[in-house]
Amino acid sequence: MRRLFLPLSLLLFLGLNLMGPAHAGSRVLLRVSTPAVSDDWHAKMWTVFKESLDKQAPGEFDVQIHLNGTLFRQGAEPTAMARGNLEMASVSAFDLARQVPDFSILTAGYVIRDPKHQQAVLNGPIGESLYRQASERMGLHVLAPLYLGTRQLGLRSTRKVQTPADLQGVKLRMPSSKEWLFLGNALGASAMPLSLGEVYMGLKTGTIDAEDNPLPTLRATKFNEVLAQIVLTQHLVDSLFITLADKTWQGLSPTQQTKVRDAAQAAARFNNEHRLQEETQLLEAFKKQGLTVTTPDVAAFRQKVQATYSHSDYARSWSVGLLDRIQAAQ
Repeated sequence: MRRLFLPLSLLLFLGLNLMGPAHAGSRVLLRVSTPAVSDDWHAKMWTVFKESLDKQAPGEFDVQIHLNGTLFRQGAEPTAMARGNLEMASVSAFDLARQVPDFSILTAGYVIRDPKHQQAVLNGPIGESLYRQASERMGLHVLAPLYLGTRQLGLRSTRKVQTPADLQGVKLRMPSSKEWLFLGNALGASAMPLSLGEVYMGLKTGTIDAEDNPLPTLRATKFNEVLAQIVLTQHLVDSLFITLADKTWQGLSPTQQTKVRDAAQAAARFNNEHRLQEETQLLEAFKKQGLTVTTPDVAAFRQKVQATYSHSDYARSWSVGLLDRIQAAQ
């Protein structure tokens, strides 16, 4: 009996542990990590995701949302997901470009024309190709692209900024990756890395002279309180991607996969609609607050930035014809 009991016990144990989270009889844990502050749309969208999933699949998922980079710092999420320490995050193209060079084309200034063009690119065949590479090389499953906003420059003191030459010597905060720093330098500034949580004090104390962010992010982070000028360079139509660890995705049943994807797309629509609406309203609000809003020679910035990228290793790493296909997307 003892000889019979031990193998049966072992088989039972292995069977229970080989069952994926969708089949184990307990709720599927989905921990979400984001650097977004609570008042930003791409933080609020996670509540939409959670509520949508709870409505579609009551009792099946345990969505735990961690804001402000409290679970993992910005940029560390892909590694955490690959190691099984995190299930979900909103990942930037800059972070994905570290292992999938084609994503770096989305980090290049003045490649994506506007939000409509962005969605056409990322929800079509080009996006599908990028997401397939993210799965194969990084173990990440992209559920939906997000419009993070069109990035502008914010300065702590007013100055004439018409061309890239006018940014010479300006200490421009960028997130801490070589791709971000390359973009900042391409604009003509002296890019320096600083985490998002340190930017407010950096502007206030003069550690940095400028930052770049979409207008809704300025409001959500209250950077507008320590800025004197906004320069409408429109240098990057920025993207984020609602991303799930491939291991978690594969552990879901087809029905659960559909529900998770639907919830992610509902969250993306919420984010995109509100960010676009707010961008149209904030310029006037910032002017009334007393900020100086100026429009530079955008063509001069575009020419400088595109020339810088065209001679870089980034451009040489892009798949042949990718830039042409992006520019042709409608």
